[in-house]
Amino acid sequence: MTELTPGTALEPLTYEITRADLVAYAVASGDHNPIHQDEEIALAVGLPGVIAHGMYTLALVGRAVATWTGEAEVVELGAKFVAPVVVPADGAARVTVAGTVGERTDAGLALALEITADGTKVLGAPKVLVRA
Repeated sequence: MTELTPGTALEPLTYEITRADLVAYAVASGDHNPIHQDEEIALAVGLPGVIAHGMYTLALVGRAVATWTGEAEVVELGAKFVAPVVVPADGAARVTVAGTVGERTDAGLALALEITADGTKVLGAPKVLVRA
């Protein structure tokens, strides 16, 4: 667990996403949209390749928050999807969650985050509030 003093930098956490992970997530979530598994379809609809499910990417943020806060209660978690996480056929995409501890209010503790995939910002305006 990270010290949760306002202004404290959160150790960046990086998660790898493979195509096998996308298949497993599709089974678990019921989201079988072919853009998450079929390169030809993803390219045909104008994407740069197979992309990770947005909610899977956001779930990785939740995983990072749980790690940093010792699994504190999450009051709010959200973001805007600003760029796709392209998952190569071989290897993995790398999603990094980083940030700082924000202000503590009566509602909870805010975390100011930055979420990137292989150096590109993929989630914008992330909102995270925890009771810690």
